Amino acid sequence: MRVLVTNDDGVTAPGIHALAIAVADRGHDVFVVAPQDDRSGTGAAIGSLHLDEHIDVAEAEVPGRPDIPAYGLAGTPALAVMASRLGAFGEPPDLVVSGINPGLNTGRATLHSGTVGATLTGANFGVSGLAVSQHVDQSGEMVWTTAAHLAQLALDWLVHQPARTVLNLNVPNLPLHEVHGVRWATLAPFGTVRAAVAESRDGRIQMELHPTGVELPEASDTAIVHAGYAAVTSIVGIRAAEWVDVADTMHDALAAMTAGAG
Repeated sequence: MRVLVTNDDGVTAPGIHALAIAVADRGHDVFVVAPQDDRSGTGAAIGSLHLDEHIDVAEAEVPGRPDIPAYGLAGTPALAVMASRLGAFGEPPDLVVSGINPGLNTGRATLHSGTVGATLTGANFGVSGLAVSQHVDQSGEMVWTTAAHLAQLALDWLVHQPARTVLNLNVPNLPLHEVHGVRWATLAPFGTVRAAVAESRDGRIQMELHPTGVELPEASDTAIVHAGYAAVTSIVGIRAAEWVDVADTMHDALAAMTAGAG
């Protein structure tokens, strides 16, 4: 399959290089399009698009793999996906793979993740996606090969699933042989940290991230990773919910408001 590899940390981040190589080594036709700089926390945002303005693109590289085309885009990961699906970088991709993000993207906070947002954008454009994130521990050293190997296994499954299937893979920062296994996970009520307003005065707000310290459900993605397992969750993007009665209620209210008008 033709696979777009992107991220929200920038095209020069080591995680995206490890992921692109892992996907290419699985025999896929890989190309990389990612932000030129850090666009973490942008979710599925594409920014402001104007017909009379261009979007800067620069050639990049995957170290040691000149066979993998790579480009840095002056925009968000979702914009990279959109442009790729619209044919800006040749044949549109059949699949989107995003990461490897340094730091978990777990819980309902995945709504804000640029890593996950890229795959949801791909689903919106008709293709499946895999988001890959790895825990950052106190050592500060990332074992990229672990998440890369597990991404290969997830990808092997994903290519046989219906279009628009999106997987969110979160991996402990351990050597592969120390990972206890892989478990299906629910979304935790929140991620590994929560935002708090530290200060609000003089026309500015200072925000901080604090560990929650809350014991999460054992089946949740955050808890599973902390227990030494890789967590896999299926994420669903934009879709209509079946709240038909809201239209009926509004229709009746509108009819009452306009009765006798004219």
